[in-house]
Amino acid sequence: MKLDRRKFLRGISASGALVRIGLPPLAAMFNFNGTAYAAPARKGGEAIESRFLVWFNGNGIPERYWIPETTGPSFELSPCLAPLEPVKDYVHVISGIDNIAARLNGQGNGHFTALCGLMTGTAYTGRGASGPSIDQILAAKMGAKSRFHSLQIGVAQESHGENVHRNMSWAGYDRALPPEMIPQNLFDRLFGRKDQTWVDRKESILDLIGGDVAELKPALGHEDQQRLDEHLSSVRDLERAIASLPPDYGKNLKEPEDIADLTDYPKIAKIQSDLLVQAFATKQTRVASYMLTKCQSLTRFPWLGLSANRHHDYTHNNAGSPEQQRILRDITRWHVEEFSYFLQRMKSVPEGDGNLLDHTSCVYLHEHAEANPHKCNGLAMLVAGGGIKGGTHTKSHNSVGDVYLTLADEVLKTPLGKEFPTAEEKMSELI
Repeated sequence: MKLDRRKFLRGISASGALVRIGLPPLAAMFNFNGTAYAAPARKGGEAIESRFLVWFNGNGIPERYWIPETTGPSFELSPCLAPLEPVKDYVHVISGIDNIAARLNGQGNGHFTALCGLMTGTAYTGRGASGPSIDQILAAKMGAKSRFHSLQIGVAQESHGENVHRNMSWAGYDRALPPEMIPQNLFDRLFGRKDQTWVDRKESILDLIGGDVAELKPALGHEDQQRLDEHLSSVRDLERAIASLPPDYGKNLKEPEDIADLTDYPKIAKIQSDLLVQAFATKQTRVASYMLTKCQSLTRFPWLGLSANRHHDYTHNNAGSPEQQRILRDITRWHVEEFSYFLQRMKSVPEGDGNLLDHTSCVYLHEHAEANPHKCNGLAMLVAGGGIKGGTHTKSHNSVGDVYLTLADEVLKTPLGKEFPTAEEKMSELI
């Protein structure tokens, strides 16, 4: 049996709410050797589609703990990057990158210009970015056949509140695309229209697709039946995780100054990451942005024992002292832990002759290099996924636009040209 890779399992609740659950990559969707989608009418089938993710973390890094000491394939992961060990072969660490556009004008406080430059290669307007962000440039080329042109996802909610603090994706001049930070809202968007019985998680949305599952499953091979069972179980696990959140989560936001905010953001991040893996696996989107913490982040970290101050405070209050550097080490290590979790989840999902991560390009960014001086040159970043030289560290003098250009042209096979203003030359070291 050959299966449409965009097939949905559907159901309708008693109130008429439509539920749709996409299928994971199943062997029945691919050709004999798993190198392309099965397409009998087209010789050789259709290439497995690629995906793009840009992941953002607020504020900068403690360079001494973040940037590896040596370069090349024999480098050792730094203390901040140690959580990447299970996926090290998929990760290319790049240091020395320049954010050229952050210096285009003197407006803002250094955080605003940095974010706009990283994401759009344009100047800060006084309210937001001057042009579209890299995810939207690529979504316009890659996202036409997807259910969602792109997804914008967020986790931590503390923010100074200005447009540029809260948004990393931009459709155009001052046109922000806000991230969805509430897991239950993202769940409802991916799986169906709201219905009271399963919005409150009193029942499972899986109850509504039983007929489609019963019809499909006997036609699948044994391996695909197991994959389908695992996929549906993961949806149920997400329902349970969301049901375990406080009922008012996302409705009563804490002020940044409220030291009583003990939000379990690691839990929220893992739910959001699992939902994004679902979206990528079921072909609902090919492009996403993920804002773990906000620009000029004010997040507190009670799970790290760091509740006295906000992240931004730690970056400036005696930031060079050994104690503060160790605090920043632990914070930015948590950032990496969440990114590593996402990469491992992608790697765990089979797709054709590989896995989801093999067919995805991920870029991991901070708005600054060393945090205290708002340093926008010598940035350190991660590129992860398939089609790159993984397991290595490169010191470079290229721009962030050059990284995007290389991935777009050589890995995603989606020519970028000069649509990202600071893209000038490809990086041969990366591919």
